[in-house]
Amino acid sequence: MSVVDHVGLWNRCLEIIRDNVPEQTYKTWFLPIVPLKYEDKTLVVQVPSQFFYEFLEDKFVDLLRKTLYKVIGEGTKLMYNVMVDRSSRPPKTVELESTHRTIIPQKPVVNKQIPQVPVSDLDPHLNPEYNFETFIEGGSNKLSRSVAEAVALNPAKTIFNPLFFYGASGVGKTHLANAIGTKIKELYPEKRVLYVSAHLFQVQYTDSVRNNTTNDFINFYQTIDVLIIDDIQEFAGVTKTQNTFFHIFNHLHQNGKQLILTSDRAPVLLQGMEERLITRFKWGMVAELEKPTVELRKDILRNKIHRDGLKFPPEVIDYIAENVSDSVRDLEGIVISIMAHSTIYNKEIDLELAQRIVRKVVNCESKAVTVDDIITTVCRHFNLDASVIHTKSRKREVVQARQIAMYLAKKNTDFSTAKIGTLIGNKDHATVLHACKTIKELTEVDKSFRAEIDEIQADLKRGN
Repeated sequence: MSVVDHVGLWNRCLEIIRDNVPEQTYKTWFLPIVPLKYEDKTLVVQVPSQFFYEFLEDKFVDLLRKTLYKVIGEGTKLMYNVMVDRSSRPPKTVELESTHRTIIPQKPVVNKQIPQVPVSDLDPHLNPEYNFETFIEGGSNKLSRSVAEAVALNPAKTIFNPLFFYGASGVGKTHLANAIGTKIKELYPEKRVLYVSAHLFQVQYTDSVRNNTTNDFINFYQTIDVLIIDDIQEFAGVTKTQNTFFHIFNHLHQNGKQLILTSDRAPVLLQGMEERLITRFKWGMVAELEKPTVELRKDILRNKIHRDGLKFPPEVIDYIAENVSDSVRDLEGIVISIMAHSTIYNKEIDLELAQRIVRKVVNCESKAVTVDDIITTVCRHFNLDASVIHTKSRKREVVQARQIAMYLAKKNTDFSTAKIGTLIGNKDHATVLHACKTIKELTEVDKSFRAEIDEIQADLKRGN
């Protein structure tokens, strides 16, 4: 077999692998692999990091072995080249004819001597109510929860570093980030864990500049083992805070510390953030927490009602779950409001009371907006046939209508970006993210365009 065939061989392997794993798994774990050469019955591939190599070997060694044997032949060996610190680490060879795994520990980075506050004196600022036991799992957060639990069990020893959660307000990002910290403190009490909002971090940094104690501020954060920064989007536009966090991030990451970040949007949509920071946010795992589905909302309601020792009729739970869709906090607020009205006015908890309370909080007079509704409304606004949205047409008016439909679908439905792409033109996740970013930016700088979007949104509500 000629050495020039390595790319073709790996592409044939990818075709088989893609049929045997979920699409997101394929994109996350196999697309980043780069074939380097094939000789002496050994395929050499390059992977992004030591953690990436260990994860592949732990989770997919059987699939890789069967695939390589099928494409190349029995006895094929697989050798990994790790991009990070390649000069200090020999390539790893996996003997695919056995299930033996050789895990080569990561080379430690020497720490500078920094005076440390004793662990017992460091308040992690975690909310103990936000733990894995109280986090209700569903299809919209299953992946994020699984990754969070993996990080909690082995902080900084998985490929998920940094771990970046994003999603709309109230979908559980803060809860999940706190749950990781709480579990780590339980399993590794000696670790220095700190939860801090991006706003507080910025205030602390500003105070340190004013008091000429910036070095102390940086040194303190560089001693943290697990740093959780909530609402990282609030760093947007504050260049000096970003620069300082950049150096803290680098120090912690290079020294094998765990970083967990949350945001209301994906890294690619963060405005006013330095590109070098956005790049680092994408180094590890970027996981979306979607709006909870109806079934998950029902489970969340039942859990809260049971936890609080309350009793709600099933039809009340169903009604709330079907009509309060934006956030978990809204669901919990409705339960509290219903209980308050029931107690104060001595009224029985029934469907009529629930309907009255819910109407004050959300507009639930209309049925849920569907992607088909959105496509129909957008195309009617622009005098287009709805079918053109699903074509490959690159005409400007069609492209913009398609992007607006994607933007409104993200805003008005519970679907993930990948699902939206499938339903609108059979596009991929990245295309939807780009569309949302493009339309959002246009609404911010073009008043007439924003007015058009508002008009379409209003038509959408009226039509439903």
